[in-house]
Amino acid sequence: MAAPRLEIDLNKIYYNTHELVTRLAKHDILVTGITKATLGSSEIANTMMQAGVKTLGDSRIENIKAMGLAEKDVLMRDIPMMLIRSPMLSQIKQVVRYADMSFNTEIEVIKKLSSEAEKQGCIHQILLMVELGDLREGIMPEDLIETVREVLRLPNIYLKGIGTNLACRSGASPDNTNMSTLSKLADSIDATFDLTLEIVSGGNSANLQWALSDIETDTGRINNLRLGEAILLGCETLQRRPIDGLHTNAITLVAEVIESKYKSSVPLGNIAETAFGKSPSVINHGTVKQTILAIGIQDIDPSGLQAPAGLKILAASSDHLLVESAKENLFIGQEITFQINYSALLRAMTSPFVSKVFTQIGAKS
Repeated sequence: MAAPRLEIDLNKIYYNTHELVTRLAKHDILVTGITKATLGSSEIANTMMQAGVKTLGDSRIENIKAMGLAEKDVLMRDIPMMLIRSPMLSQIKQVVRYADMSFNTEIEVIKKLSSEAEKQGCIHQILLMVELGDLREGIMPEDLIETVREVLRLPNIYLKGIGTNLACRSGASPDNTNMSTLSKLADSIDATFDLTLEIVSGGNSANLQWALSDIETDTGRINNLRLGEAILLGCETLQRRPIDGLHTNAITLVAEVIESKYKSSVPLGNIAETAFGKSPSVINHGTVKQTILAIGIQDIDPSGLQAPAGLKILAASSDHLLVESAKENLFIGQEITFQINYSALLRAMTSPFVSKVFTQIGAKS
């Protein structure tokens, strides 16, 4: 089997998705399955759908287009596709054609969506994103009513709802205060314009601790969460703690040994910067058993790898991952399996040099 590779167990992804869909349903919250970390994988998207997600979301219109056009995935064509990054003006035509709805913060962009939707003879749905403290994208709350007023004047645009994003840029955590604010903003829009927003999207996997901490939690108007990392890696994203009952090893990375030798732990000569402009940290451990695996920074985030017991990650260059094996004598051609975090997953999924191998639903892992 080719290496390096991601081994992706669709059974475990199905289980994680179904568990989260079921738990959140008790709070009347639906799940949008986020595929951006998987390069819009149709296999993973279909697994999420089978497990109960009601919409799919991705930050790249290219991924949404690919999922929608996948010939073997007829069912996927019937599920709403959500572009979860503000559209670029240069991609307006594709956004209207391939995405059923998009997240927006700029009225200039929404006007272009309106014009293009009119040309294509369709209605484009939008969610207005609100800034609630994380300082990434979002309309300021005090400007929301006026923005809605402008949006409602535009032809071929349907205001589907509002949303927010937290714990991405600044780590601002979802809590009762900011979620209550979002609910109140939805109520204010409904009352001002005599309508009912269909979606109030409270955020991402970081919201799970808030939403699921207690069955009595008042989730207000929040009726949608956008989940990617929690489904794929089985953890929440505030402290990266495992979520009770979920699989944390649905996706693992396998790399192959290409060199295994005893070497000094201290480099020789005058020491300058490394290939990536860093000054190496040198600690003398004497002679160590250093092993090189055929994968590097071009393919993964080394800091996002968890080595198996007995191995310690030393460093990485573009194409090499160096580990120290304290006891085990690794041999050439041996495959080593690593647990990965979101950052390592994101880079590995987008690398053409990392194969993706799926365990199909119903097959044994």
